[in-house]
Amino acid sequence: RSCNPPVGNLATGRTPVTLTTCGQNITELYCFYPDQNLLHQASHGCGQPRCTKCNANQPDNSHLPADMTDDFFANPISWWQSAQGVHREEIRLDFKTEFYLTHVIVVFKSPRPAAMVLERSQDYGQTWRPYKYFSINCTATFGLQDDLTEEGSMCTSRYSDAMPCTRGEVIYRALSPANKIEDPYSPEAQDLLKLTNLRLLLLKRQECPCHGSELVEKPQRFAHYAIYDLIIRGSCFCNGHAEESSAPGSVRFLREPGSCVGVVHGKCVCRHNTAGDHCEKCAPLYNDQPWKPGDGKTGAPNECRKCRCHNHADSCHFDLSVWLASGKRSGGVCDNCKHNTEGHRCQRCKPGYYRDRGKPMSSTEVCKPCTCQPMGSANATFSRSWRCHPKTGFCYCKPGVAGPNCDRCLMGYWGFGESGCRPCDCARDCDQHTGNCFNGYDNDPFFDIPIGGRIPDLVQTPTNESEEEWKWNDHEQGFSALRHPEKCVCKEKVLGSVTDFCQMKYAYVIKARILSAHDKGTHAEVVVKVKKVLKSGKVKIARSNRSIYPESWTNRGCTCPILNPGTDYLIAGQEDSRTSKLLVNMNSLVKPWKAYLGKQVSDILRTGCK
Repeated sequence: RSCNPPVGNLATGRTPVTLTTCGQNITELYCFYPDQNLLHQASHGCGQPRCTKCNANQPDNSHLPADMTDDFFANPISWWQSAQGVHREEIRLDFKTEFYLTHVIVVFKSPRPAAMVLERSQDYGQTWRPYKYFSINCTATFGLQDDLTEEGSMCTSRYSDAMPCTRGEVIYRALSPANKIEDPYSPEAQDLLKLTNLRLLLLKRQECPCHGSELVEKPQRFAHYAIYDLIIRGSCFCNGHAEESSAPGSVRFLREPGSCVGVVHGKCVCRHNTAGDHCEKCAPLYNDQPWKPGDGKTGAPNECRKCRCHNHADSCHFDLSVWLASGKRSGGVCDNCKHNTEGHRCQRCKPGYYRDRGKPMSSTEVCKPCTCQPMGSANATFSRSWRCHPKTGFCYCKPGVAGPNCDRCLMGYWGFGESGCRPCDCARDCDQHTGNCFNGYDNDPFFDIPIGGRIPDLVQTPTNESEEEWKWNDHEQGFSALRHPEKCVCKEKVLGSVTDFCQMKYAYVIKARILSAHDKGTHAEVVVKVKKVLKSGKVKIARSNRSIYPESWTNRGCTCPILNPGTDYLIAGQEDSRTSKLLVNMNSLVKPWKAYLGKQVSDILRTGCK
């Protein structure tokens, strides 16, 4: 819910500033009518005035500005008094921060002024605006109507009578029937109630009517302003996000037991994930949506929401463009991502690091440094600052170079060096160090490259991150048979007649989705998800994830037949019963899965091959 700090006396503990004080330079003699004559009219006699001295430097005879704002219960007869003979006096309170005003009470010791203005500043005294004009004749003095005859007028004669000659009050209420506020934190309410400074302009002095009843010696000794109490009721301005205030440097403000009113400090003890002296902003890590004040009408707290920085940032800022692009759902951008992360939400590893999938995104060790072989890895990748793929850690290799770390030649290449590896001038593979061709099949190792020419840095890995897919550009060093058929040319087996299919004596026929391709160093391995088993041999095949092993390649470093991750295929091939491996070679039937193709092969297996 929205919060409201308690109301207190804003003047307590603060010393007003005045233009003059009696006895500042020399001792002054002054006279006044004592309090016991407060209720007697002049016609009934005012009694004898009393006269005494004022000296600002003598504690027993001083009447300083601080006496207006001291504890009026503990010091009921202390007061401030101006110098003699002044007509225009100013009393100013500088709060040095923002408060909300509810009402002002001034208790005069001298007769109340014939004309006075109560003003407030909202910019620390640079500009001033009136709250209320006070005059015995509003029209003659200020050119305004009296609110006794015109409700809502800025002027009133209600508190300008000279009687009583002492302890007359002036009262101003910020909220009145003419100033109705439904939401105390709305811009309209702030314009009316918020202030940083308060000023009383005393413009015209008036004498007590008792002076006219008898000849008074030296009337100038009565010519001064004097105020017992200046009470300014209000609260700390907290935008609906706090119900306590504290002094600067302290933890919080607590009212002492038994005390009536404590000092009202200007620093809010903020709630709702807000911060600032007046809870006017969101806390450093809570800027995922725009800051709003609490709603005093509905009670909605309008809390600040935490940014999703995965524990890799100490603060974030609100970005309007990000907010609008998200459909006004999230606008937080994390600041100074730590632990080698970057991005609006510290959601990816920065260049030179890759994501460790075995750790949660919030781990301080989620990003590991790339471990690329300097000679075999390429600098001209499609993002030049990347040393390895940020999702997989696979390095970007020079032409003819293989391995997750780019530390050896592809099959069909030799001469690992600064320029990569050179193609073998052979029908098949060659010695990687000398380039000498292998003439037989006995020495043929398994493939050392991913399937279908898809180099390891583009192996698809699952992710929950909403990032753009990695794309190639003109600086690519590897190529895909699917993307560039003119670079990888595979003579694929076609589904011919029933007799041709049956003569191949395939050990297995399956429908499978290619999940990923892996370079194992001595061979290539493709992980598939078997979705349907149309035929199996000695090797048992279940509808689950398993590996198949390619045997074929071309002199361009491509594997055939083409198997691209993420695609469903009809695969018919041989098996190695000794190792329980399913094999794929140039005699295998590998076709992108189509329902009609699956039905055709099923019919052949059921009726054609006897």
